[in-house]
Amino acid sequence: MTRKVTVLGSLNSDTILHIDHLPVQGETMAMSDASTAPGGKGANQAVAAQRLGTQVHFIGAVGQDQNGELLLNALKEDGVDTTHVAQLANVGTGAAYILLESDSHNTILILGGANQCISETNVDEAKETIQSSDVLVAQFETPVVATLQAFKLAKSAGVMTILNPAPGRKTIPKELMELTDLITPNETETEIITGIPVNDDLSMINASNKMQEMGAKNVIITLGERGAYYQLANGQHDFEPALKVKAVDTTAAGDTFIGALATKLTPDMKNIVESVRFASAASALTVQGAGAQPSIPTLEKMKEVRH
Repeated sequence: MTRKVTVLGSLNSDTILHIDHLPVQGETMAMSDASTAPGGKGANQAVAAQRLGTQVHFIGAVGQDQNGELLLNALKEDGVDTTHVAQLANVGTGAAYILLESDSHNTILILGGANQCISETNVDEAKETIQSSDVLVAQFETPVVATLQAFKLAKSAGVMTILNPAPGRKTIPKELMELTDLITPNETETEIITGIPVNDDLSMINASNKMQEMGAKNVIITLGERGAYYQLANGQHDFEPALKVKAVDTTAAGDTFIGALATKLTPDMKNIVESVRFASAASALTVQGAGAQPSIPTLEKMKEVRH
């Protein structure tokens, strides 16, 4: 039986600006190229989970504009169910402006648009979908009140919850943390949440302890090209190094990791090592391609590479 994943999250039209390096204040710089692609953390994670073997249902919002249509069509082409994606009047579709440097690192500016209009009502309309899922995934590019409501519905039905706290927030409602089975920040978001810079084994442990004290049951800190550290409620913890590949564009690497995790990880976390390695392999494929969603691998591609 196919696993069912519901993603509450953002839909953005990505504009990717290819530059040599980040400009300093007052600098005028020529770009080597510019391109557009469907994106948004929520949409990227949904596409990753769908391509890697699950049935994904999406809760989100776009404007009644050309970009909104393009993003909806992109989800549908991948097979993602968009029944609960609202098309809102008088507000534009979310947008992201990605400054992609020649060394493959990126800096992203977000215009929330319709993503910031998702309400508890939108979530309640998807109650049956959420409660019949195996996993619910959410991020912070949509309102926290909507995420809290979704997590309440999920946990009342025993659905596993994954919170990707991106962009990072200094304050996260305690109730939301306590409803979170797994929190998955990167090192920057971890420092924002905990106040602890993540730069060695001890700091990873201390930061994970802090997030568990805040209420999250299990923690995975993603560290980009270095790998990922996990720490579970039962005390199990370890570091899994990333695969070494030549990166072209790291834009959707973290989102692919989350989507891949959602396809594999069991609520008891007993397959944590297998799941993290699978997610890392998917991310490694993603960074070797350009653009957010265009670079996310399929399950067939994963099998080809692993064999």
